Amino acid sequence: MRVVVQRVRYARVRVNGALVAEIGPGLLVFAGFAGSDSPEVLSWMARKVVNLRVFPDEHGRMNRSLQEVGGELLVVSQFTLYGDVQRGFRPSFTDAAPPEQARTLYEQFLAECRHALGRAIAAGIFGAMMEVELLNDGPVTIWIERGAGG
Repeated sequence: MRVVVQRVRYARVRVNGALVAEIGPGLLVFAGFAGSDSPEVLSWMARKVVNLRVFPDEHGRMNRSLQEVGGELLVVSQFTLYGDVQRGFRPSFTDAAPPEQARTLYEQFLAECRHALGRAIAAGIFGAMMEVELLNDGPVTIWIERGAGG
């Protein structure tokens, strides 16, 4: 599993011009899934995201988590995180989970995030052509990857 986490002042997702999800200050997570991802990987990643210390403390250091600051969470599926461009210029997505498996993994990851955060989260629509608007705060952008074996 691969995620790109961005600390945001706000983030919105639109599909066909209609607003489907929106958050204020918090984290926007783009999530990609591999065919080998397990429930353990999803749970680990959800805990990692929710407890990631990227918000400033009273001294301005990144030392507080989403949980601690009461921030919001928006998760958007993004299979292109598995785009491999080692050969040629057109990305290959052979390492990405097939669509139906990825949909299941995405839904399970959303459930794990809700559980880890202990409250509702926002989400994009799996498989939809989405427009994502955000204001990155910092900017703070973190890449996290975890395979089935590690």
